Amino acid sequence: MSASTRAVLGKVRQMIPPMLDKFHKGQLGRVAVIGGSQDYTGAPYFSSMASAKLGCDMSHVICTPEAGAVIKTYSPNLMVHPLMRQSPTDGQRAPDAKDISSSIIEMLPRLHVLVVGPGLGRDPLMQETVSRVIRAAREKKMPVVLDADALQLVQKDPEVVKGYREAVLTPNVVEFGRLWDSLHLGGAGSERETDKVERLAKALGGVTVVQKGSKDFISNGETTLVDDLEGGKKRSGGQGDTLTGSIATFLAWRRAYLDKLWDVGEDAMGPTELLGLAAFGGSAITRECSRLAFLKKGRSLQASDLTEEIHTAFLGLFGEVDGEASEAKL
Repeated sequence: MSASTRAVLGKVRQMIPPMLDKFHKGQLGRVAVIGGSQDYTGAPYFSSMASAKLGCDMSHVICTPEAGAVIKTYSPNLMVHPLMRQSPTDGQRAPDAKDISSSIIEMLPRLHVLVVGPGLGRDPLMQETVSRVIRAAREKKMPVVLDADALQLVQKDPEVVKGYREAVLTPNVVEFGRLWDSLHLGGAGSERETDKVERLAKALGGVTVVQKGSKDFISNGETTLVDDLEGGKKRSGGQGDTLTGSIATFLAWRRAYLDKLWDVGEDAMGPTELLGLAAFGGSAITRECSRLAFLKKGRSLQASDLTEEIHTAFLGLFGEVDGEASEAKL
């Protein structure tokens, strides 16, 4: 890893809570993943399990009843809420998105971070529901990570997140291109490798964008971080869900850091810097999981293999974060 990546990881380590007896359930992270529909149940599971295995105290999935019945069989460790609804296909009248979203919005005071998009699909009722939830989260200044089909919503209506600096977008190369075109940003501009992510983040009013690739570029348009950690060479579906869940947990730890639930020292970092570091931490964990899983599985690697490597990746990058000797890469 480069010296700059090592230095950023050192800062990320400072925002990770130590394991202290005084903490109680829920203080170190309450994350909800909104997604999961009749056809897509794996993505919200991988995202919420990444959040849980990284160290989030309470991981929720908010999905449709059809998806909820399936996701509950994947793990008893997740709290599954079948509150979402898809448009009916039998000619019946569609439920009202306002009514559906209200039950989800009522949950927001019990949560620290939302992930929106894994397994969401493009059903109009689902899209309208999450649009209302995102706006409500924005009013509460709650961090929101958007991926997959939630980015379709941003593509159609950038105002949903424009100017909201607590939002993190994690587009793949195709999604990035669609967002770029929807904002009419034109040519690539300069030849600096971080130029496009910076322009996109600025066009969206300072949201944080994670541009995934051979390196991950993380920018809010003003400050840009580059994660050049080695990843695996297999690009199986679902790996991006590990990223969203991991970023969400780091964002929950950001809340604990800002609340000073432990002694963070005299030179405490501010909210904006911590948000970028949270995105970088999620990127680093995901790339290390991918590397470790690829070493074991090679071309047979699947998203579930990354899930199994999360704790090992954490220890390799950060150690135990308890003030004791460790084998961290830092």
